[in-house]
Amino acid sequence: MTAPDDPRARARFLRVDGVPLHVRTEGSGPVCLLTGGLGSSWFDWDLVVPFLTPYRTVVRFDRPGYGLSAPEPATGRPAPTAAGEAERIRAVLDGLGLRGPCTVVGHSMAGFHVEAFARLHPDRAAGLVLVDSSVEPAARPYPAPGARDLAARALAGAATAVAVPYLLGPAARRLTARLSTVCREDLAPAPLVRHCYRTGRALRALLRENARYLDLAAEVDGLRRTRPLPEGLPVTVLAADDGCRSRRTEEWLAGQRELAALLGADYRTTAPAGHLVMFDRPDAVASAVLDTG
Repeated sequence: MTAPDDPRARARFLRVDGVPLHVRTEGSGPVCLLTGGLGSSWFDWDLVVPFLTPYRTVVRFDRPGYGLSAPEPATGRPAPTAAGEAERIRAVLDGLGLRGPCTVVGHSMAGFHVEAFARLHPDRAAGLVLVDSSVEPAARPYPAPGARDLAARALAGAATAVAVPYLLGPAARRLTARLSTVCREDLAPAPLVRHCYRTGRALRALLRENARYLDLAAEVDGLRRTRPLPEGLPVTVLAADDGCRSRRTEEWLAGQRELAALLGADYRTTAPAGHLVMFDRPDAVASAVLDTG
């Protein structure tokens, strides 16, 4: 893990579309950006970063409401979209003065975000790495996206009013992490988990993103038909294999293989590893990034 006093490590806040976002940069060399899945914070990549910083400039950021980033305004903002998240990635890189091609790395649902970035900003993509990415072939969103977003906001507000995030947020985060790793442990620092997951802003961000999950999948599916990936772009799909030969595991790996075939990607598995591959096999994640771009 990069030492806190490492002169290469920089933490700052960038205002993107009016929202202060927590951004970290460290290391040197070609740029790679890491972005996590539903409910993730910047520190979920901590074990991966030391493998990368000798060779790459590593950028991490918290989407609005997560980690140390401010929430989006309570009203007047559209629900999350793949195109919007791609634009947020571009704005973060521009805000750091990193306007050249970048390898973008997305875990789980953020695989939709980085794939959209590579398709919508092809001149800015040097490589694409999907870490145990979400796969939803032929996704069909539920109706009434606006009403779903309002419901997510209302549910988060009601839960926050009775202190549900404060009382249960960190414990829910830890349980989710334990169920998503083969080591059955949340390796994130406990003080940071308490600080970041007992807030209503984190719950609201999570519920809003979750409500839009199938919409994002359908949006990316549409981009695949209209906005091809840059010719020759190196793409890697890294799938987590928990070592169980269960039906669930086999179906998940089959979906990852199909995603790799669809994108013309290099397909890799790492085992044993749960969905939080960054905890179980940070070396494998870093190797996929370094080999891709």
